[in-house]
Amino acid sequence: MKIVFTPSARDQFLQTLAYIRRDKPSAAVSFRQKAEKVLLRLRDYPESGRTLPEFPDIHYREVIVTPYRFFYRVKNDAVWVVAVWHGAQIPEEPSENSANTYQAPGGQG
Repeated sequence: MKIVFTPSARDQFLQTLAYIRRDKPSAAVSFRQKAEKVLLRLRDYPESGRTLPEFPDIHYREVIVTPYRFFYRVKNDAVWVVAVWHGAQIPEEPSENSANTYQAPGGQG
């Protein structure tokens, strides 16, 4: 199983790394390594993340790399990371189109 980031989740992850790097570059490297380790585990154990406590009836899960939450969905032969949020943020319910679809700005895509 492969790990794939949606464009918005990739942007969120890169912004998170940049934010951490501003204060302490070594912490950004450590966070990235921890995130990669946790996410790579999902290749073999895609259901190992917990269901979203805010939305237990939908098919999204999360893994936590303190203090960030990586929201994902298993679809076909891939784990789609759909969002990376700080744990203090309150998530909105993901739409069914969050995994493996991309709507380009302006509605083209």
